[in-house]
Amino acid sequence: MEEKNQTIIKKTVKKGITFGTCLAMVISYTTWHSVFWAIIHGLLSWIYVIYFILRY
Repeated sequence: MEEKNQTIIKKTVKKGITFGTCLAMVISYTTWHSVFWAIIHGLLSWIYVIYFILRY
């Protein structure tokens, strides 16, 4: 049973978005009100989050 649970978790992590991506997209959309920039910043994920913290 435990092996089955680990397989499900591994598949979910591979297919899901990371916390950094989600955080970057939320910050971007809240700041710029643009879906396009939210997607771009989501692709950059932690780079944009760190930039945002240092800049603002």
